Amino acid sequence: MSSLLDCGRFKLDLGVPRIMAIINVTPDSFSAPGHMTLDAAIRAAEVAVEEGADMLDIGGESSRPGALPVSEQEELDRVLPVVEALASFGVPLSVDTVKPAVMTAAIRAGADMINDIAGFRAEGALDAVADTQVALCVMHMKGQPGTMQLAPEYSDVCQEVSGFLAERVAILEAAGVARSRIVLDPGFGFGKSLEHNLAMLRDLQGFMGLGFPLLVGMSRKTMLGQITGRDVSGRMVAGAVVAYAAVERGARIVRTHDVAQTRDALRVWEALESAA
Repeated sequence: MSSLLDCGRFKLDLGVPRIMAIINVTPDSFSAPGHMTLDAAIRAAEVAVEEGADMLDIGGESSRPGALPVSEQEELDRVLPVVEALASFGVPLSVDTVKPAVMTAAIRAGADMINDIAGFRAEGALDAVADTQVALCVMHMKGQPGTMQLAPEYSDVCQEVSGFLAERVAILEAAGVARSRIVLDPGFGFGKSLEHNLAMLRDLQGFMGLGFPLLVGMSRKTMLGQITGRDVSGRMVAGAVVAYAAVERGARIVRTHDVAQTRDALRVWEALESAA
């Protein structure tokens, strides 16, 4: 597995773990109200890069448990001005969407990665991305955001998630997508109980057997509240800890709301690795 990810305008070196900062432009994000003006989104991105973000992930439709979908036009109106404004920031831009039309427009506006929680299963999604140069993050989600946390069940969560990801990769490759463009995300919190999430984290190295870089996102999620008893605003320390744990088990990209805390955790990891 090459350490270089073909990521739109960039060749992203994943020989070291990278931090993906979350820039939500939604009013109903689970973690906090989104950056609903262009100026607020730009400022949030500036702060994230100053704090050490290597990538920015822009989302215009909430995927929190119980979230309702937004219209294609509304998502475009939220996302495209932010992508256009951040295209000159000098870091890869990811757009978090399941809609093929948003994928196409975002790529034209300057996006370097499409992060699809549905694994490019929507009709037209493959056509929207296959012949481009952007990186593709393929995530596992059981069910839909509105219902995914209603008693999810697996016989073996790691096996089922790995099987799904392998199947989606095969479909992408058959459509002509180079392996060097693909990143996988097991989908922590997307149709998984606390026990499922912990099982995946413990066995994260098993997902590396698929042969692709891993992206993980556990920042501020319910699983951390279940473990610590803290509400969303108090989960920064736990988020940095699970980021460290994920990188120690092989993750190459960590998606987070809390860049500074995550950067500190990964600096500790890097210092330990360089001393070994």
